[in-house]
Amino acid sequence: MQIAHLAVCGAAVTEALKMRVLIVEDEPDLLESLVKGVREDGYAVDGAADGEEGLYKAENSEYDAVVLDIMLPRLDGWELLRRLRKTKKTPVLMLTARDAVRDRVRGLDTGADDYLIKPFDLDELLARLRALIRRSASQAESRLEFGDVVLDTAARKVSRGGQPITLTAREYALLEYLALHRGKVVTRTMLYEHLFDENDSTLSNLLDVHVSNIRKKLGHDFITTRRGHGYCIESAA
Repeated sequence: MQIAHLAVCGAAVTEALKMRVLIVEDEPDLLESLVKGVREDGYAVDGAADGEEGLYKAENSEYDAVVLDIMLPRLDGWELLRRLRKTKKTPVLMLTARDAVRDRVRGLDTGADDYLIKPFDLDELLARLRALIRRSASQAESRLEFGDVVLDTAARKVSRGGQPITLTAREYALLEYLALHRGKVVTRTMLYEHLFDENDSTLSNLLDVHVSNIRKKLGHDFITTRRGHGYCIESAA
């Protein structure tokens, strides 16, 4: 198939972040391509090759979006979604070659949040994921301003004083999560769970390294450390 390529910190701790994605797709080459493409866009990504594996992961891990094919072995996408909706409200983007209107209606009525028909462009899938993430974080606008720092979640770009700032994919992911939950303390455990996927081998000081790098680029006080709790962005917009 074709694939083209801030507010004052309170005491509250966020219950969810928006960076870890599960892709359920039984075509091996497509699954590999999607995992690679979405991961390169800065997300932590896990994959599942059949419906039962997908349902198990979706129910037992805290994903912030699921890309779900319909025609799956062992358990089809519709049944997976129906069971998942009994316990979780994870945003779901259905991905399928079935383009009949009745199939799209069935998917949406079952609880899907969006629908994408194969063949598709990877850029469109990524844009739809970003939109789902913004909506689930109650952030309709893609442009976030924190003093002279501007974060554009649609373009995935950051500027300071009108000048573009270059961040690594992991630095951007960390910054976006903190920005989407501005004014709230985000625990280190949550950051590890949502920024790294099941294949990552992480070091205990990896978050500190990323935070330090962001501070060098955006200002030392841009991210506040709450000792024993985590991090937050407390700059006024």
